[in-house]
Amino acid sequence: MKAKSRKSGRRSVEPAAIPAKSSPAARPRPWLPYLLAALVAAALTLWIYGPSMYGPFLFDDTHLKFALPGADSSFRDWIHGVRPVLMASYWFSYRWAGETTYAYHFGNVAIHLAAGGLIGLILLRLLDWSGVADPKRTWMAAFGAALFLLHPLNSEAVAYLAGRSESLSTAFTLAAYAVFLYRPKAAASWLVAAAVFLLFGAALLSKEQTMILPALLLLTDFWWNPASPEKPFSFQSIRANWRLYAPLVLAGAAALYSFRGVIAAGNNAGFGLKDFTWYQYFFTECRALFVYVLEFVCPAWLNIDWHFSISHSLAEHGAVFALVAWLGLLAAAWWLRRRFRLAAFGLLVYLVMMAPTSSILPIADAVAERRAYFSMLGLLLILLELLLRMRLAPRTLGIACALVLTAAAAVTHARAELYGDEVALWTDSVKKEPSNYRAHFQLAQAEFDQNHCDLAVEEFRRTASINGLSHDLLIDWGLAYDCLNRPEQAIEKLRQAAAMEPSAYAYTQIAVVYAKRNEFPQALDALRIAEQIEPGYALTYVTRGKIRLKLGQPRAAADDLRTALTFDPTNEEAKEALVMAEQSLRGHR
Repeated sequence: MKAKSRKSGRRSVEPAAIPAKSSPAARPRPWLPYLLAALVAAALTLWIYGPSMYGPFLFDDTHLKFALPGADSSFRDWIHGVRPVLMASYWFSYRWAGETTYAYHFGNVAIHLAAGGLIGLILLRLLDWSGVADPKRTWMAAFGAALFLLHPLNSEAVAYLAGRSESLSTAFTLAAYAVFLYRPKAAASWLVAAAVFLLFGAALLSKEQTMILPALLLLTDFWWNPASPEKPFSFQSIRANWRLYAPLVLAGAAALYSFRGVIAAGNNAGFGLKDFTWYQYFFTECRALFVYVLEFVCPAWLNIDWHFSISHSLAEHGAVFALVAWLGLLAAAWWLRRRFRLAAFGLLVYLVMMAPTSSILPIADAVAERRAYFSMLGLLLILLELLLRMRLAPRTLGIACALVLTAAAAVTHARAELYGDEVALWTDSVKKEPSNYRAHFQLAQAEFDQNHCDLAVEEFRRTASINGLSHDLLIDWGLAYDCLNRPEQAIEKLRQAAAMEPSAYAYTQIAVVYAKRNEFPQALDALRIAEQIEPGYALTYVTRGKIRLKLGQPRAAADDLRTALTFDPTNEEAKEALVMAEQSLRGHR
C-alpha cells in the first residue's frame, strides 16, 4: 500500500509540473523590450519637463542654500542642520552647475525617473499578489508607472526645485518598500531588514513625513500575508517580521522625538500655529484629501499656491460631509476587502501616506500639490482595480490607456512651460485664486525681477488692496518705483516700511535712493540709523563705503568695506569696491 501510495503520488505531481516548465512565466524574459521601454519613458519625461529645465528659482527656492549668499561653502556646511541627505543632493547639483538652474532641474527629473521605475516594480508585485496573470500584470504595472511619470499632479514635485524634498524622500521610501515586497522569504532576514532600515533612514533625512513607512509595511503584511497567502488579513507575517519591525519602530520613535520641537512649535507647521487648532486643521484636511483625488482624476485646477479656506468647525465649508464620506469609504473598503482587494488596499495606502501632512498636525498651507507625490501609489492601485473590472476588449483598453498617457503628457508639458517662466506661473496662480495675497505678491516680484517695473508697481498696488500694507510689500514697492526712476515715491514707500518695522535693510535702501540723486548727507544719515538698528549688517557698510569713494574719501571707504567683509566675507560687491578704494589710496601716495 505504501508503494502504491508513493506511485500514485508521483503521478499526481507530474501533470502539475509539466505545464509549469512549459509556462511562459517560467521562461527567461527578454531584457531588450524592458530596456527600450525604460529609454522611451526617460526620453518622454525629459521632453515634457524640458521647458522648465532652465527655469528660475521660485518661491521657497530663494530661501534654500543654493540661492543664498555663501553657497560656495564646504560640503559639511551644506549638510549641517535639517534634511542632510536632501541638502547633499543640492550640493552635488550646485557643484555641477553653480548658479545655473539646469543641474537642479535635471537632478529632479532623474530622481523622478527612479521613483517611476520603483512604482512599476511595486505595482507588478502587488498585482501578482492580487492574482493578475501575465502579460496583463506587466502592461498594467507599466501603465501605472508611466502615468506616475507623466501625471501633471506631480509637476510641482519635479519642476519646482524645492519640491525635491518630496521626490527624493519618496524615492527612498519606494526603494525601501520594493526591497520589502521582493524579499526572498516571507520572514525578512537581517540583511533585508538592514537594507530597508538604511533606505528608511535616507528617506527620513530627506523629509520627515516618511516616518510613516513602518505603518505602510505593517498594513501590507496584514493585508496580503505573504507568510500564508491563502489566509490574508492576519498578523502572521507581522509576527514573522520582528527583525524588521523592531528597529523600524524604534527609528520612527526616535525620529518623532527628534522632530518634537517642530511638531510642538514650528514656524510653518506644528501644534503651536496660531491661525488654527489641530482639530480645525483635521476638519480642513477632510476636504483637502478630496482635492488631491479630484486633481488626480482631472488635473484642471493645478496651482502652485492654493488659497484653501480653513474649516474652523465641521459645519464650515462642508467639512462634515467630507468626513462622513471618508468614514463611508473606509467602511466600504473593509466590507469589500475580499472582492475589491487591490482598490481597498489602495484607499488605505493613500490615507496612511497622507496622514503625516493631512491629518492632525497643523501646517500653514492646507493644500500643496507636491504632497500627492508621496501618496499617489494608493490612487494608482485604485485605478488599476477599476481597469481590471472593465469589460473592454484588450485593444480598446490599450487605446484608452494610451490616450490617457498622451493627455497627461500634454498637460504636464504645459505646466512645465509655466515653471520655466516665473511671471507666467504666478499669472496662472492669480487667475485661479484672485483673492490670494501671496500669489499677487509673488507676481509683482516676478515682474520686478524681469525688469517690468511699471507692471510691478501696479501689481504691488493690487496686492496692497487685498490684504493691506506690510513691511516687505512696501520695501519691494519702493524698489519698483526706484526702478522706474521715481525717487520721491520710492523714498515715500521705503520710509513707510521703516516706520512700520524699523530695519537696517529699509534704511540702507533709502540711502541707496538718496545716493543716486547725489544727496549724500541724507544718505549717510539713513545709514547711521541702519547701523544703530543692526550693527552687523554688511550691506550698510558696503553702501557707505561706496558713497565715501564718490566723496573722495578712500581711506574711510576702505575701513567701511573691510568692516563689511568681516561680517560677510563672501560679499563680492564689497571686495570689488575695496580694490577700488585701495587703488585710490595708492594713487594719493
